[in-house]
Amino acid sequence: MKQTRKKGISRANCEVLDALDPLRDLRARFELPDGAVYLDGNSLGALPRRTAERHGALVREEWGQSLIHSWNKHDWVTLPQRIGGKLARILGASEAEVIVTDSTSVNLFKLLTGALAMPDVKGRRIILSERGNFPSDLYIAEGVIAMGGGKYTLKLVEPGEVEEALNADVAVALITQVDYCSGRLHDMAQLNNCAKNAGTRIVWDLSHSAGAVPLELGRHGAELAVGCGYKYLNGGPGAPAFLYVAKSLQANFETPLSGWFGHQAPFAFEPTYVPAAGIERLLCGTPSVIALGAMECGIDTFEGVAMDAVRKKSLALSELFRALVDQECDEFGFTCITPPDPENRGSHLSFAHKHAYAIMQAIIDRGVIGDFRHPDLMRFGFAPLYVGFVDCWDAVTILREVMLDGAWRADNYHKLNRVT
Repeated sequence: MKQTRKKGISRANCEVLDALDPLRDLRARFELPDGAVYLDGNSLGALPRRTAERHGALVREEWGQSLIHSWNKHDWVTLPQRIGGKLARILGASEAEVIVTDSTSVNLFKLLTGALAMPDVKGRRIILSERGNFPSDLYIAEGVIAMGGGKYTLKLVEPGEVEEALNADVAVALITQVDYCSGRLHDMAQLNNCAKNAGTRIVWDLSHSAGAVPLELGRHGAELAVGCGYKYLNGGPGAPAFLYVAKSLQANFETPLSGWFGHQAPFAFEPTYVPAAGIERLLCGTPSVIALGAMECGIDTFEGVAMDAVRKKSLALSELFRALVDQECDEFGFTCITPPDPENRGSHLSFAHKHAYAIMQAIIDRGVIGDFRHPDLMRFGFAPLYVGFVDCWDAVTILREVMLDGAWRADNYHKLNRVT
């Protein structure tokens, strides 16, 4: 290994930061490969140690031995509500306002369609979103518009133009709090206030903020939100998502997916749909019990953890990483596109480089795991429950080595994988 230049920050400095870190012991709650620096928790959270044990018991004992009786004996039937109640603390919501179910896209369809059906936005014809929003969110909005026979129009604006665009023509705004590419963070309280003044509903996508950014959905006036369970919440690949509906909206909120688990009495098997009174009306089909078991373990990794402490460490990690890239890799043409102001970013940094994909593959081969986003972005996520300060040093050290020895130029690093 080539010696990395040390102009200011040293590995010893990072070791001190780890020793002083009040969250350092949380890393023991996760299974992480030896020698790996995992900076992709913004795409897939690490495996909680309890997940394998929980799955083993769920499969062998609850399913294997108790069979169908487990719906009652092990309370499978209330898993979406129970896990939603645990998640509510992380979201700054009440237990009766959050439920874990389906995927982010499905939940987004439910909430967007339901929001458009609310009487107070009747006559408005615009769905507002950002031009660079996560594509699936925009695809869902396009699908809702197509189903409405062209009644609505999707208006896309730049991130800095959202507040100004909230006006009397906008029925619903579909806003992702932390941008998946740039990491830019919206001020939720401010946007909710602007939307309220304009008479617009906001559906928030919290996929890149839940578990990394302190949230106060109730206190900050949020009404509707969705998010995924497999990033900072550590629920496993393709984990169930969650949705939030403020208590004040639930009684009259219409869901377009009127499945039997959303019925007020699912096991009465009535021929006509009557929605449940509360958040349960947002359920649809039979809950995915095994997936929910893993999701609960992911939520439990936050047990006893204050989200303000998570945020403080998140910002410290990203500040350190940015400073190390400036210190060690300034001559290699990396441009950080994430806002420099800590108050305006989430928990990942994105660096633009014309050879971003190949460079990322080269450092992954050396144990530094980040990811790539088209066309030229390298993303590094900082999940404070298991990422340490020495991890930042080691990652940037390897990045510098790959640039110095030209390893990224190898042909195999330029061939795009199906998943990037």
